[in-house]
Amino acid sequence: MGFIRVAYRLMMVALLGLFWATQTVATVNIQGVRLWAAPDNTRVVLDLDRSAEHDLMILESPNRVVIDIAGGALNKDWVRLPAAQGLVANIRSGRRNDGSLRIVLDVSEKVRPKSFLLKPNEQYGYRLVIDLVAAKKPKPVRQLNAANLPGRDVVVAIDAGHGGEDPGALGRRGTREKDIVLQIARRLAKKVDQRPGMRAYLVRDGDYFLPHAQRMEKARQQRADLFISIHADSFTNRKAHGASVYVLSEKGASDEASRLLAERENSSDLIGGVSLADKDDVLASVLLDLSQSYAISASMNVADSVLEQLGVIGSVHKSKVLQANFLVLKSPDIPSILVETAFISNPQEEKKLRDKAHQDRLAGAILNGLVVYLHANPPAGTLLARGDLPNPKLETAYVIRRGDTLSGIASHYRVSLRRLREYNSLGGDRIMVGQVLQIPIRY
Repeated sequence: MGFIRVAYRLMMVALLGLFWATQTVATVNIQGVRLWAAPDNTRVVLDLDRSAEHDLMILESPNRVVIDIAGGALNKDWVRLPAAQGLVANIRSGRRNDGSLRIVLDVSEKVRPKSFLLKPNEQYGYRLVIDLVAAKKPKPVRQLNAANLPGRDVVVAIDAGHGGEDPGALGRRGTREKDIVLQIARRLAKKVDQRPGMRAYLVRDGDYFLPHAQRMEKARQQRADLFISIHADSFTNRKAHGASVYVLSEKGASDEASRLLAERENSSDLIGGVSLADKDDVLASVLLDLSQSYAISASMNVADSVLEQLGVIGSVHKSKVLQANFLVLKSPDIPSILVETAFISNPQEEKKLRDKAHQDRLAGAILNGLVVYLHANPPAGTLLARGDLPNPKLETAYVIRRGDTLSGIASHYRVSLRRLREYNSLGGDRIMVGQVLQIPIRY
């Protein structure tokens, strides 16, 4: 009997210990569940009121991704679970016996999940992010030697910054950077596609987030000749204004070279389709250095051309190309630039960024810069390199507004009044509201 009493007491102590242990886990309230679907991946974001520990596992037959959150709580009367989208067919939740919250993602196919916790920032509190990527292997990209092609289009990869749960900078009127830059990117893509010998590829063509490395990898898979990342600037001083163009800094290039050399055994097609995995240290370093030197030099030339054309349609924040350690510019083999179209934090420029006509002018200026560069430096194997296409006429359209004068328009676009008259077959200086003028751009 004494043995039974001792065993009973030990069992009670253990049960009480387990009970108090579960009570010491702070409640983690799920304040929202968001779902973002990209063409080839899906992101689930859980908004939390505090940091949390979690476990993630994959189940099959049927395919599910399970997330257990210690101390988690989800009030279904207050938090609506999003509808099916992308790889997620359904989202369910329930409480487990140990007090944790279980969230089940029913997925439409086998996936490779990855989860991580993000700390609070200016827009959000704690977030638990679950990224889902289809487990099936992507079809290999066919590598072709451009020199042997009969003539191909120049491929311009256009990357609209931010997206999904990352809104980017916010204007005073609530304008979100991610929306504005996608609109400008789409306009630019349309203009590129209308140019003979050029083809656009939109890296992000919807409201979803892509990691920086994935943006560049998508451009590489399309064998892009140029990479243009579109953004809108922001600063605490609301008077800051004007467009800027960036290329990768020397330090950024050096850091990326060290990373690529360290990881080359697990990478392929790092520079122009040439793998570094089977090269010794010296040869790999030389190849990478040559590729980076070309890419940065070309990037600077593209950036100069685009900045000049942006200056034609409006003010620029700095009169020269800037260099920074932006992750999205770290391709060792594709000339890459980042365009800050304006300051969304400036109320006047925020208003302009929301205007479709101004978006079109920005896209036209960026295109003019690309065209100037590409006709002077056509990539090998392209129709432009063969010289089959005539030099383009660069121009932009301007709709006459109340109060405009022909001399004022000529001064704004930095063209002579005489040339503006001749270009539009005008006999004098009389113009009418609503009339469309074609503005000749320097080339």
